[in-house]
Amino acid sequence: MKPSPELRTGTIRTKVEGTVGWLVVDNEAKRNALSLAMWTQLPEQVADLSSHPDVRMIILRGAGDSAFISGADISEFEATRATAEAARAYDQINVAAFKALKTAPKPTLAMIRGHCMGGGLGLAFACDMRIAAQGSVFAIPAARLGLAYPVEAMADIVEAVGPATAKRLLFTASRLTAEEALAAHVIDELVSAEELEDRCRALADTISANAPMTLKAAKLTINALSSGAAGDLEKAMAAADACFTSSDFAEGRSAFLEKRQPSFTGK
Repeated sequence: MKPSPELRTGTIRTKVEGTVGWLVVDNEAKRNALSLAMWTQLPEQVADLSSHPDVRMIILRGAGDSAFISGADISEFEATRATAEAARAYDQINVAAFKALKTAPKPTLAMIRGHCMGGGLGLAFACDMRIAAQGSVFAIPAARLGLAYPVEAMADIVEAVGPATAKRLLFTASRLTAEEALAAHVIDELVSAEELEDRCRALADTISANAPMTLKAAKLTINALSSGAAGDLEKAMAAADACFTSSDFAEGRSAFLEKRQPSFTGK
């Protein structure tokens, strides 16, 4: 399904600052709701940041200060999801976006401020980590719209919060406060709005200082253990083996013996 010209609202922006690649959902007029064009754009932008030689961490955020991502742009649904066939095609585009973040070879972090709804929460669940500002709100309102949440994306929700909380989110379609989201493990950390960006940058700095090949192997392994797929486990084992023949492994040993900070290159 290709978005028609009249549906091209909002954009996905990227920028690189040092070792951090920023993935910015920019549609402030609609609380950063994702148009079909934006959903389609997201995997390519994730791939671009993943392949950037300087980037060691990807942070997903919404533009401005009022919303992370308020979900899919419902105003498009008459044009994009009016039939079962169209809805299935739309869902596959959603799933491709979730998968892009889930399988990105570099660590991903959702920096959440304000509304984190529907597909926006799905994208947050697809990230490796989630930090939110106080006052943020979370929900998956699929049951109030009469649509089914993509089956393939459900695994990320269940993996993050467990079946019971996943059922509560989907069955009630109710909003969770930031404090409730923290208690339910929807998010990993809760900080003040003023601290949010600084905290995300600090975490990114900590992670970026570590060995990139080790981070890649760890992410592949954790994802493989969750999926249970033999092919995924083989890739994880190959990535782990590659660490032991890397220059970074030699650098890590030397730095430890010399009592200094290592300088990793990802090779």
